[in-house]
Amino acid sequence: MRILHTMLRVVDLEKSLAFYTGVLGMKLLRRTDYPEGKFTLAFVGFDDEAHGAVIELTHNWGVEKYELGNAFGHIAIEVADAYAACETIRQRGGRVVREAGPMKHGSTVIAFVEDPDGYKIELIQKK
Repeated sequence: MRILHTMLRVVDLEKSLAFYTGVLGMKLLRRTDYPEGKFTLAFVGFDDEAHGAVIELTHNWGVEKYELGNAFGHIAIEVADAYAACETIRQRGGRVVREAGPMKHGSTVIAFVEDPDGYKIELIQKK
């Protein structure tokens, strides 16, 4: 068994694709419209689906807002340098919501950024 993908519902697919590809540097792997179901699925990732887990962005046509709830936490991405990643993300128009630095009660360097829908992405610096 292996994890295939994590699905996130997004309000503005183009804005979300711009964030995940342009800001985080993922690749758009595939995108399919389902007119009869009135939704679009777009899959993004750093590697193809055969070699790594990806994110499925689901855009339900006509939906203008989602409630994120309080059960979902975040998606984690490993980076070589969390400080440099924050700067790059900021330069690309992304929103850093927790600057890079050691986590509380530990030494791992982390940061958090937020996508256009408010989902949190944790950046974990590779040791």
